[in-house]
Amino acid sequence: MRILTSTKNVFLTLTMFTLAYNIDAQSQNLTLNQDPKFEQLLNEKRKFNTSISTNDSYRIQIFSGKSDEAKKILSDFKREYTNIDGTIIFNTPNYKVIVGNFKSRIEAERNLADIRKKYKSVFLLKPGK
Repeated sequence: MRILTSTKNVFLTLTMFTLAYNIDAQSQNLTLNQDPKFEQLLNEKRKFNTSISTNDSYRIQIFSGKSDEAKKILSDFKREYTNIDGTIIFNTPNYKVIVGNFKSRIEAERNLADIRKKYKSVFLLKPGK
């Protein structure tokens, strides 16, 4: 009986050493297959996130409504006003087209008067709004 117990111990010990020797999880290299457009998309998202800050500048809202209309209006706006940047912000249930990044109220109101000639339902967004 005692011989069987020691034989079992030797067998289990040898098995454990063999398995422990073959376990090699830390030396594996991870290969990540990533779409090349992912980095571009991530950079666009970072750019977008920094561009929607309204805490320190005046902006102008030119549209609020459906997504397709917002995209069309923003595209038309960028074509006509190449020196003013614009973006689309989703605020349930509407998509809002916000343009400009004006440091002073005077500058914002000058541009507002010019933009109002083409877009009728525009208004000024104050900093922090």
